[in-house]
Amino acid sequence: MTERELYEKALSAMQNAYAPYSKFTVGAALLASSGHIYTGVNVENASYGATICAERTAFVKAISEGERNFEAIAIVSGEGKAWPCGICRQFMLEFVEDDFNIITGDSIESLEMRTMKELLPEAFRL
Repeated sequence: MTERELYEKALSAMQNAYAPYSKFTVGAALLASSGHIYTGVNVENASYGATICAERTAFVKAISEGERNFEAIAIVSGEGKAWPCGICRQFMLEFVEDDFNIITGDSIESLEMRTMKELLPEAFRL
């Protein structure tokens, strides 16, 4: 699976985002080591604290299906690049190694990739 293919899966998933308040739609595609791809979208709620991000949605789906090893995630937003928020970074860190790849971009022609270590240096782990 290439970065571009993963990005395309996230772009397709974004169409199902539920963002009536912010209008900030996000899609994610998570590549498990098994080769399976789990998609997720952001789902907003009138009680903003109950909102869940696309990245966590994808991880929760994968984890609930028994996956525990992951290689990469692509994140797409209707507004352009979408790096994970702080909560998502910490949530993902629970299940990935420092070399896990996060992919985003304004378009499929301008993808950027960072490792978890680059996005969350000196991370908190138990």
